[in-house]
Amino acid sequence: MKPPTIYDVARSAGVSHQTVTRYLHGFQGIRPETRDRVQAAIAELGYLPNSAARQLRHNRINVIGLLAHRVDMPGPARMVVGVIEAARQNGYLIELVATEGQEPDEIDAALDQLLEHQHAGLIIESQYEGLTRAIEARELRVPHVLATSRTLTSDDTTTTTNHQTGRMAAAHLLGLGHHDIGYVSGPRSWYVAKERRDGFVAELAAAGREPVWEAEGDWSPSSGAAAWRDRPRSAAPVTAVALGNDAMAIGLISAANSSGVAVPTELSVIGNDNMPEAAYVTPPLTTVAIDFEAEGAFLVATLLGKITGRTPPNPLPAPRLLVRASTTALR
Repeated sequence: MKPPTIYDVARSAGVSHQTVTRYLHGFQGIRPETRDRVQAAIAELGYLPNSAARQLRHNRINVIGLLAHRVDMPGPARMVVGVIEAARQNGYLIELVATEGQEPDEIDAALDQLLEHQHAGLIIESQYEGLTRAIEARELRVPHVLATSRTLTSDDTTTTTNHQTGRMAAAHLLGLGHHDIGYVSGPRSWYVAKERRDGFVAELAAAGREPVWEAEGDWSPSSGAAAWRDRPRSAAPVTAVALGNDAMAIGLISAANSSGVAVPTELSVIGNDNMPEAAYVTPPLTTVAIDFEAEGAFLVATLLGKITGRTPPNPLPAPRLLVRASTTALR
């Protein structure tokens, strides 16, 4: 059976197809009883408006292209969810192209795939400088937002969300009396990893301190565990460790406990991101929560501002410290 058309709805409701069109476009001058008949006919027939046809009639494209890096990871994946939902609420669809690596040819292939289609605008989410340079080398003639960590500010325009999370983690550990503190970053080629570490180090420096031990991971639990197991014997003892994300923190807690160092009685550990598992590990992980979905919505609002001339979006919600059992005051 063919799907019902606007003419079927009009016949069932006893109105003209122009009236049905005005109803679908939100026209307010339709009498309530007529509106009720049209609505009932739509429900009875299961009519679905053809949004693509409407877009063509009005010469409007309702597709936003999204290039996302490492959507296999929780933070970027949650940001993509925020982009999709915000776009849907504003009447747009998302065409997603994902890239996992950092090689120039892979980046160019992903860009070519995205740019071969027509879009109302583009959101390009870059985690590292190589992808940013590749984007900037292109002459993009469509409205676009190049989203690096640096574009995602919270309560002001000078401090990024990720820089704030680093400062908050350091302030929490200092407030508990810890001075011999270690830090495990994500890969330094990522904006996020660098900014979280920079914020952490800046907060320690403001208190006249610096990390007594540092390592670099790759965001995975295994790299957090390896960071602890591979600490040089000559490394200064630590009473607390902050890590660039929750997954590495969970790995480090496991390795510390296996080495006979109890968390949190002998070692306080704090993560970043508030991944769903963080509240359910042993001990539950203290972390700094970021609203990645809100970041996705922020990017959509920023792009729509360029497309439609709307006012800029509101600032992002500030990150939140969630204190759980993995950190405790120095004894």
